[in-house]
Amino acid sequence: MSVVKVSNLSRFFGGVKAVSEVNMDINSEEIVGLIGPNGAGKTTLFNLLTGIYSPTEGDIVYNFDKELSIKNKKPYEISALGVSRTFQNIRLFGNMTVEENIKIGLHNNIKSGAISSFFRLPVFYKEEKIAQDKVEKLLEVFKLLDKKEELAKNLPYGEQRRLEIARALASEPTVLLLDEPAAGMNPNETNQLMELIRWIRDEFKITIILIEHDMSLVMNVCNRIYVLDYGKMIAEGLPEEIQNNPAVIKAYLGGDD
Repeated sequence: MSVVKVSNLSRFFGGVKAVSEVNMDINSEEIVGLIGPNGAGKTTLFNLLTGIYSPTEGDIVYNFDKELSIKNKKPYEISALGVSRTFQNIRLFGNMTVEENIKIGLHNNIKSGAISSFFRLPVFYKEEKIAQDKVEKLLEVFKLLDKKEELAKNLPYGEQRRLEIARALASEPTVLLLDEPAAGMNPNETNQLMELIRWIRDEFKITIILIEHDMSLVMNVCNRIYVLDYGKMIAEGLPEEIQNNPAVIKAYLGGDD
């Protein structure tokens, strides 16, 4: 079943067409790669999918409980629908603890209001217990339980990446967007990340869309791949099809040879 449908999507900045007439159809529980040379428009497309930018033309429809266009919706409204993301440059709250960073990701699922919190009503304690259990599970899964009291800024780079993914999962998304999750990782960390991405898809039953320059990760973990070049979609297919696509080879290497 299709959960993300992108139709003739374009975003212009003045005379620059950062994304132009892009079409995508992504199914439930797929791992889909989005690749292309630097400046191809990949992060701009992610920003459109999450409401940071509004389309100049075209539409994005998420099909969770029902089909819903996100045109003109705010990022927090799209997040509440079930869309979460990480960023190319890690955006953690550095002066907060590891545990507190994950708790922030739970905000969409906290229903008790100010009154129940102020008067410490039973519903408040019930939600606090549920939230803490979710945090503990994520900390354990991402091997951060022994670091939960540490400030996020003091974690090694690879653990900061894992923490950002854990925080994104705390909101219980239906679609998770990962923007260069392997950036800065060594080969061993990248292999671990590959297994983690598969596990996330299988354990949480979610759809994952990832931007990545590490082709070994992309080719080994993705079910299908889309390729952008100068804002246009130039190819879509299975990993082996993309590897042998002349247009893709030319975009990356600059010539037929």
